[in-house]
Amino acid sequence: MARRLEGIIVAMVTPFKEDESLDEDGLRALTRVLVDKGVHGLFPGGSQGEFYALSSDEQRRVLDVTLDAAEGKPFVVAHAGAITTREAISMARYAERAGADAVAAITPFYVSPSQDELYQHYAEVCAAVSLPVLGYNNPGRTAVQLQPVTTARIAREAANFVGVKDSSGDLTQFTEYIRLGPTGFRAFMGRDSLIFPALLCGAAGAVAATANVAPEYIVGIYDAVRAGDNARGLDLQRRLSPLRIAFGMGTFPVVVKEAMGLLGLPAGPTRRPVGPLSEETRARLRDVLQQMGILPAGRA
Repeated sequence: MARRLEGIIVAMVTPFKEDESLDEDGLRALTRVLVDKGVHGLFPGGSQGEFYALSSDEQRRVLDVTLDAAEGKPFVVAHAGAITTREAISMARYAERAGADAVAAITPFYVSPSQDELYQHYAEVCAAVSLPVLGYNNPGRTAVQLQPVTTARIAREAANFVGVKDSSGDLTQFTEYIRLGPTGFRAFMGRDSLIFPALLCGAAGAVAATANVAPEYIVGIYDAVRAGDNARGLDLQRRLSPLRIAFGMGTFPVVVKEAMGLLGLPAGPTRRPVGPLSEETRARLRDVLQQMGILPAGRA
């Protein structure tokens, strides 16, 4: 493997213009901001990136723009998730040609595959590329659970199935991915309120949507734990968690984009039917950002 996958990976938003068209300039600017903040990796076109609302051509363009703007500094994990194995393989092969460092594939959704079908799905994606492949478990969005026994089975038989991003919020399950996986199997926490405990339990890092808004907090948690300063890591986690909890203020994934807008970062609207926050709710979100110390008091 050319680059080791570990650390803080940003689950990037996809910036749109007011007419909901792709904002390539905004995406380039956001990529540069995140690189400058010292994140270790970028994950464009995932759930926070509204992959479900993008055409295949747009997904490819988002990856191309991100890779170009990143200039090889952080590693880039491309999203290759799809309902069908055929489409997931197509996206993974494109990512390999484009120069991505790895791919992550959310479980096929809507069709509710069995664990044997998930095994076959990921085995075929892994066989189609030489890139490292990460499973992506997000049962709250897909209603499909990628079980630790299944990831361990895939990893034993596909050398490039190297890890999993788990957004279930189940810390016991998260530790089972690590315990059952082969030596070196990497589990990335996908629930931002659990980054600190996940790192203490052996996580390789986190894939964090809140890192679009507060990258210093998430990188700080990671650096603190790696340095053995658990008190600082816990303090940063406690200060970050209200932002993750604020996701419930609106329909996913609008809250992160609204927070970025309050901070003057490129994000734009979500694609409909997901709409903006009300003024009252936006004011509550502003209070969260001010209490975190990342938005000056009195700023509109």
